[in-house]
Amino acid sequence: MLMDNVSSHKHFILDGFSELGALRPVLFIPFCIMFIVSLSANSLLLYIIISQRSLHSPMYILIAGMACVDLSLPLFFVPNMLLSFLFDWRGISLIGCLVQMYFVHFLGAFQSTLLLWMALDRYFAICTPLYYRECMALPRFLKFMIPLMIRNVFVVLVVVTLAGRLPFCLRNVIDHCFCEHMALVELACGRTTINSLVGLTSVFLIPVVDFFLITTSYIVIFSSVLSSGKSGVKALHTCVTHIVVMAVTLTIVLTAFLSYRIRNGLPAAVRVFFSIMYLFFPSCFNPIIYGIRTTEIRQHILKTLTF
Repeated sequence: MLMDNVSSHKHFILDGFSELGALRPVLFIPFCIMFIVSLSANSLLLYIIISQRSLHSPMYILIAGMACVDLSLPLFFVPNMLLSFLFDWRGISLIGCLVQMYFVHFLGAFQSTLLLWMALDRYFAICTPLYYRECMALPRFLKFMIPLMIRNVFVVLVVVTLAGRLPFCLRNVIDHCFCEHMALVELACGRTTINSLVGLTSVFLIPVVDFFLITTSYIVIFSSVLSSGKSGVKALHTCVTHIVVMAVTLTIVLTAFLSYRIRNGLPAAVRVFFSIMYLFFPSCFNPIIYGIRTTEIRQHILKTLTF
């Protein structure tokens, strides 16, 4: 327990990639390029879907939702990280740290949930085409959306609340570029077993559960396509894209989260890199995968860029 004469830190230093020393500012260049790509690609994708009435169908609205999340997520941690690389501004308050932690983890969880909604959309479109509009009507689809939203809000809120109640009387240097949950928790004095278990449980309750539900839905889709003798090229293309993206994202997520719970884990710089990339990678490449590879959107993008 925290002793009465020991105060808990209310201000922290984000010290990710400190091992690089004088070379740390060089990281500004690649991460800045990725940030510009993320903002530009997702903004263009949103503009195309909003401006074209022919794209106002459930599938494209979900892609627009993914673009909104991918556009918003980097804004909560990348600008601060870039300023840290360039000007060595590393300070953050405990309240600011917890707020950043909540939105970063909530939006990160929302990415996998959107992939699940996309899988449901493809399931209804391919397996029940006659009832597709009825199933994807907003009142009915809310039955699939609301429980998952409540799950994400509740799980992330519990994780952040438990972290905020910890006493931080050891040191105030966070070995990370943003307020990642376990990077903050490992600075606490006293027992953090519950925080570690809750953080690990959140990984399995959100991205892992979503991944298995996505995989199950695509197995049903493949079975339906093969048994009916339909041409499954388009379905296969969409399904494989979803599964590959989800598998890569899940691998990075598990590597980042488990590295904080394995005593002889990855080097600090590698661990921080994976933690950043599991949030940043989808924001940069999702608009390419779900936008440019979609024929209708690609045609509108080419037409817009041409004029």
